Amino acid sequence: MLNALIRTALYPGSMRLAAARKIVARLPQSWKRAVSYKVLVDASVVDRPYYGYCMYNAARLGAWLGYKTISAIEFGVAGGNGLVSAERHAVEITKELGVDFQIYGFDSGSGLPRPTDYRDLPFAWRAGDYPMNQEELKKRLKRTQLVIGQVRETCTDFFSRYAPAPIGCIFWDLDFYSSTMDAFTILDAPDKFYLPRISMYFDDILGADMCDYIGERQAINDFNARSEDRKISPEYDARIQPFPQSWKYQMYAYHNFAHPDYCRWVWEGDPAHEAAATADLKP
Repeated sequence: MLNALIRTALYPGSMRLAAARKIVARLPQSWKRAVSYKVLVDASVVDRPYYGYCMYNAARLGAWLGYKTISAIEFGVAGGNGLVSAERHAVEITKELGVDFQIYGFDSGSGLPRPTDYRDLPFAWRAGDYPMNQEELKKRLKRTQLVIGQVRETCTDFFSRYAPAPIGCIFWDLDFYSSTMDAFTILDAPDKFYLPRISMYFDDILGADMCDYIGERQAINDFNARSEDRKISPEYDARIQPFPQSWKYQMYAYHNFAHPDYCRWVWEGDPAHEAAATADLKP
């Protein structure tokens, strides 16, 4: 307990964030509506800002491309707090950008499977970790559809069963290399089921025991080696923003260079882009 208190007191920004979150929670709704939700997300003064960051970016791209509804997916639901947070983000982002969300949560329902080899980090996780209480979770969820079963199977018939809106963001929290590789098959459907760029958050890529050759990091490497047209890359813009937080190093983006909308110009009417594009024309 003492270690936690000292760490909170000394860690740069931690007390600022705690105070800011309390202030934001007490602001009148009229004040909150006057501030872009992205500002609150970037400053980490909302719950699970990394989910909000992905969802906001996805909705903004969806709006530019003319979509009214897009999909957000979480792999690895466990107790469901992530999905509850995603639903809250969806409400605020839809108010601001006018793009609605379908939300899907993939999970075996019975906790982690047995690790297959060293890449699944058996030193960190065991079979059965992170079980789900489906009935209790369903009471907490308002719009999310749970997709229960092994991801190697549920990803295969997901599109025929649910006919989802185009996928705009994915939260990866399957822990294992093998499970993440199985879940990457969610990206193998026809282009109509995706935005050309998909915002992603990887939960298990940081930590003293992590390296580039195990877990989600190795899964990303192996996915990228399979194709010249489809790549998962770090999302570098998050890292240079003025509110430093470790989660911004967990932001990635999937690029499908062969997607018919990949090269479509999307900055129409964006004031910041227009100002930058015409800056050199000013005397």
